[in-house]
Amino acid sequence: MLIDNLWCMQASAFCFIILIQLLRDKQDARSLSGEKFFDLITFTIKRNIMKFESLREYLLNKRGACEDFPFGPTVIVFKVMDKMFALIPLDKKSLRINLKCDPELALHLRAKYNAVQPGYHMNKKHWNTIIIDGSIPDDELLAMIDDSYNLVIKGMKKGELPHGSI
Repeated sequence: MLIDNLWCMQASAFCFIILIQLLRDKQDARSLSGEKFFDLITFTIKRNIMKFESLREYLLNKRGACEDFPFGPTVIVFKVMDKMFALIPLDKKSLRINLKCDPELALHLRAKYNAVQPGYHMNKKHWNTIIIDGSIPDDELLAMIDDSYNLVIKGMKKGELPHGSI
C-alpha cells in the first residue's frame, strides 16, 4: 500500500515536472491557442508516461527485482537482491536511466550514441546514463538493461542469487 501511494506521488510529480519544463522550454507557447497548447502538453505527458511505464514494467519483471527510493522521492532505484542495476531520475526534463555497464562496452555505446553518456552521479567507468529520446532502438535499450541486470547477478555469490537464477 505504501509503495502504491509513493508511486502515485512520483507519477504526479513526474507529470508536473514535465509540464513546468515544457512551459519553460516552449518560447512560442504563448502563440498557441489554449486548446492547441493543452493538446501539446497532454501529448508530451502521455508520451513520456507511456515510455516510463513500459520501462518500469520491464525493470520490475526481472527476477528478484524491486524498486526503492533510497536517494529521496526524485530517483527510483531498481535493485536485485539489494544491489542496484538501474536508476531513473524523475526530476529531469527528458526520460533517462542509469545502467551498469562493462567499461569497454560503455565506451563503445557512448561513441555510437549521443544519448549514451557517462553515468550521472555514478562511477563513470561502470555506469552509463541513457537519455531515452528515440535515438536508440528499443531492442538495444532493452539489451542494455539486460546487460546491467546480468552484471549485477554475475557478481553475486550462489547463495545471494534470486530464486530460480543460474
